[in-house]
Amino acid sequence: MNLKFSFFQKKRSQSELELIRFILQRFGYHPKNISFFQQAVTHKSLSNATEDTSNERLEFLGDAILDAVIAEYLYQRFPSEDEGYLTKIKSKVVSRKTLGEIAETMELRTIINYHKGRSINLPTIEGNAFEALMGAIYLDGGYEAVKNSIQHHIFRKYVDLNRILEEEIDFKSKLFIWSQKKRLKLDFIILSEENVGGNWEYSVIANINNTNYGRGKGSSKKMAEQAASKETLELMGEI
Repeated sequence: MNLKFSFFQKKRSQSELELIRFILQRFGYHPKNISFFQQAVTHKSLSNATEDTSNERLEFLGDAILDAVIAEYLYQRFPSEDEGYLTKIKSKVVSRKTLGEIAETMELRTIINYHKGRSINLPTIEGNAFEALMGAIYLDGGYEAVKNSIQHHIFRKYVDLNRILEEEIDFKSKLFIWSQKKRLKLDFIILSEENVGGNWEYSVIANINNTNYGRGKGSSKKMAEQAASKETLELMGEI
């Protein structure tokens, strides 16, 4: 029965196959109901686009799902951080700027259908389409499919979380400024660097005027120094 059903299935058009291939390569997900994804890449500027056929509603849904997936990821990634820290990082990850950068790197504009004769902000369209595609994956495969795509595909290929963390909260710079004001000498001493299962882990200690203070670990020297700086500032009562 299944073989018979498969035999009489509608043959995919070239545009459908290209869209499926794009989603599979960029998002690590194989679409089942292609109509969700066709809608996700349809901008309202098209003359025949309506509220039911453009990607605005999917964008709304995708925004909420993306917010939940990122919140869960950060909650598990940083078990010792407070709500304020997690909120700051999440807002940075899901910001228009970050989503636009991800979408541009993915080259989403190559599959978005929009009115090319109008003056349109492409980075904004791309960022919105990215959220709409999150909504499409959710409707097509559920929450776990979105979670898997974000955590195991998009984060690994298109998001530099270390850079985002350093830009958002630069504890090392704060510690340097504090040390300079106090006319104190600040150094970072590497305690260890190990490669465990192909992943590097660095251990660093902040040394001020030849006295050791905060320690920190991370997958890079910068991250370890950030962690050591944060602990030092906490010990000094500066945060």
